[in-house]
Amino acid sequence: MKRKVASLILTAAMVCSMLVGCGKSQGEEQKDAKAAGTTQQVQKDESDLSNTLVYAGESEDTINPILNNHDELPSIIFSGLMKYDAKGAPIEDLAEGYEYDEDSMTYTFHLKKDVKWHDGENFTADDVAFTYDLLTKDETLTASITSNYEDIKEVKVVDDYTVSIAMAQYNAAMLDNFTIGILPKHLLEGEDINTASFNQEPVGTGRYKFVSWDKAGGSITLEKNEDYYDKVPNIDRVVYKTVSVESTKATMLQSGEADLAWLNAKYADEFRENDNYTNYDFKTADYRAVACDFHTDFWKENSDSIGVLNYAIDKQAIVDSVLNGHGFVAYSPIQINPYGGNKAADIYTYDLDKFAEEMDKLGWKKGDDGIYERNGQKFSFSVQVRDYEEERVDIENIVSQQLKKAGVELKVELVTKFDWNAGYNGFLAGYASQFDPDGLYKQFVTDASENTMAYSNEKVDELLKAGRHTKDPEERKKAYQDFEVAYAENPGQILIAYLDGNYVSVKGVKGLDNTRVLGHHAVGVMWNIEDWTISR
Repeated sequence: MKRKVASLILTAAMVCSMLVGCGKSQGEEQKDAKAAGTTQQVQKDESDLSNTLVYAGESEDTINPILNNHDELPSIIFSGLMKYDAKGAPIEDLAEGYEYDEDSMTYTFHLKKDVKWHDGENFTADDVAFTYDLLTKDETLTASITSNYEDIKEVKVVDDYTVSIAMAQYNAAMLDNFTIGILPKHLLEGEDINTASFNQEPVGTGRYKFVSWDKAGGSITLEKNEDYYDKVPNIDRVVYKTVSVESTKATMLQSGEADLAWLNAKYADEFRENDNYTNYDFKTADYRAVACDFHTDFWKENSDSIGVLNYAIDKQAIVDSVLNGHGFVAYSPIQINPYGGNKAADIYTYDLDKFAEEMDKLGWKKGDDGIYERNGQKFSFSVQVRDYEEERVDIENIVSQQLKKAGVELKVELVTKFDWNAGYNGFLAGYASQFDPDGLYKQFVTDASENTMAYSNEKVDELLKAGRHTKDPEERKKAYQDFEVAYAENPGQILIAYLDGNYVSVKGVKGLDNTRVLGHHAVGVMWNIEDWTISR
């Protein structure tokens, strides 16, 4: 451990140069700030960082709740009609109350009257209607979440602070879907939401306001919203560092450049014996899997042979080595969800003899080079993984080694950015459905908005639609547990492991609450940021 920490210290100077030295000069910052009316705030920021949280986050392209899949920043800049409580249940947020009429299948939301956008304009029902019209009517919208809203029939503004949303059919997950951040009509009407400059200069109604985005220096600055309609945060500013490389986050913590970061398990463990830091371990719904791309001919022809690969992978060994034991073996996309966890779906064990037996049944025979062949085709496929995601690279390399031992060639393709047009047969994926299990719908239903790998299974479609449209909780649970079995039998992914959410902070950061299950990339840590404090 001492050797690892020493290496972090040695590389800190280089990272400082990369992340700070490339930033704008003081004069440039003040010029930009004056244009935004925030010169005084920037001067204050430069002279007093005692109540500023520096978070080593993720790379970002946009800060828009409709377009951003990693919603840590959107969740604190924007607000929805609803929000999630500590246990992940939807409760009122911008809505002070609502009713649901079963006969007409209509939600009526009564909005808070004291809410202002960060630019000072009043929030009204027009903004709600504008947002949901985008999600349901804008055919140019390139968002992965639109399938969540396909059951909405009509949105009506009743008055400035009342809006009704009529459904075409019952949807059990709609209160969850109403947590999406609302967008300002007065700033976005008539704009192309996909390319609007707003996406890099967001204006919301949430706990923190956007101040600036220094792309050269890799940081996004927010300040607390003094006019927030609920509890105003204790921490004045959040500086969000846009970091991709996992080792860099650890170095930033060690060198004092960051106060908080989500780290992979091995890096997080390096801080556990250091009294200057605090380790926070969250439960997550975040799992890793080899996702098969059904756009490619290989999987179109060999989809029947995906599930059998599970017998050739020692997943517990991956949990023990790559994750340092901070996780567990995965067998279902909703394994930890209250509606999931059906042990009947846990149908694969690490068993090379069983693997060989099942491969024989499928018609695969080993060639002279030890790799299975069928119909003149080798069982050889390529999987891309981003080179800076060390944990994923390690997982993929071990999976490749284990499959090679069993007679299957998995070619690990290291890329800086995912290339969906290069013909790779899949990628090392991460997904999570930490709230309502209907989160699976957009990912696995045929032609749904997040089904980027073109997976299609008639039984899976049937069960996920039943789960969405069934009122009785027990019947919903049965639908989802039946889905787990159906998906295990005909999967589109080779599930590997669930990850713990390993966060590390400097000692002075207090208030993180690990009650809530976090999502993909352990997103959601800031769900109670208004209660956090920092002391230096």
